[in-house]
Amino acid sequence: MIFKFLILSDEVDDFRREISIDADATFLDLYNVIVECTGFSDKEMASFFLCDNKWRKEKEITLVEMDTCSDEDSFIMKECVLSDFLEDEKQKLMFVFDYLTERALYIELSEIITGKNQKQPLCTLSVGEAPRQQMFTEEVKAESLSLDTGETFYGDETFDIDELDKEGFEGLDAISPDLGEGDLY
Repeated sequence: MIFKFLILSDEVDDFRREISIDADATFLDLYNVIVECTGFSDKEMASFFLCDNKWRKEKEITLVEMDTCSDEDSFIMKECVLSDFLEDEKQKLMFVFDYLTERALYIELSEIITGKNQKQPLCTLSVGEAPRQQMFTEEVKAESLSLDTGETFYGDETFDIDELDKEGFEGLDAISPDLGEGDLY
């Protein structure tokens, strides 16, 4: 059985990749062909997320073993076969390629071809430039500075930043004696 995937980006409008891969391949095989056809470095952390129809993340499949203390199962790309996790056309995945900013490619299982096998994964369509794999610190700072701090940001339309004065912080000296007079501002 062969899976065909459509890969899109929410950052680059004309970016599009189509991947054809055997259903018995691993997520690591899919990762490798995505890295190859986008020009991404294979030295960065990445994960696949199985998503519901509204792109909400449900299950993570990581590039390397993550040392977690949770009761959740951990899934690693090299151990996870595509057909064990993907069953239906239109199934959605997210490929997070930049952990710092949670940037991702959006993947849909566009077609399942039964009765055929494929030895090597292939990029069958490559349109547009891939988004840059990493954003520089200045770009991340610039994006975070664009946060809307309008009058409803603090949850109350009557909020006034000028109402915050020393008076509202009386008694903190007793809690933390190391704080000096000017340390609160």
